[in-house]
Amino acid sequence: MVAIATRLKGLHDAVFGGVERGLDGWFLGLAARFVFAAVLWMYFLNSARTKVGEGVLGFFSIKDGAYYQIALPSVDAAGGDVAQVAFLPWGLMVFMGTYGEFVLPLLVVLGLFARIAALGMIAFIAVQTLVDVTVHQVGPETIGALFDRFPDSVIMDQRLLWLFPLVYVVVKGAGAVSLDALADRILLRRRRATQSAGLGLA
Repeated sequence: MVAIATRLKGLHDAVFGGVERGLDGWFLGLAARFVFAAVLWMYFLNSARTKVGEGVLGFFSIKDGAYYQIALPSVDAAGGDVAQVAFLPWGLMVFMGTYGEFVLPLLVVLGLFARIAALGMIAFIAVQTLVDVTVHQVGPETIGALFDRFPDSVIMDQRLLWLFPLVYVVVKGAGAVSLDALADRILLRRRRATQSAGLGLA
């Protein structure tokens, strides 16, 4: 019996050790970014589009609706007049939130400055959740609860799952199939070329 268990353990370690070695360094970072792209990229892109004007030039103008989505208390305090909302901190928050929603997901998907971008997206989702709960006052059925039998609440369940691929990218990076990895390879090549040239001159 011990011999059978030992063989099974050896087979298990050989199979999954091979899988781990074959996928190490490239697969999980790519998979995390793929999941983010497939599930969330278009969601954030469409949300960002609602905050700016139409066309190329419209991209550079923020709609009043962005203030209502991001900084509703400041709009209410200004009597509903977005033009009266102070730039600091509210206007800056709306500006950063609007264009961050365009830029950060793209950087995560491309794997460029991926750890910083993923950290920014985690902060964005946290602020989005805070605004949903405190400003838009979504109900308890939308908020949901962890460790219950319902896996589909928008806040607790879905957004926790949203965060997982981003947390992976923050901790482990975008992986070998990314622009970050390409930039690292280019810099390493240049460093080696510089060192070789320096040795040649010596």
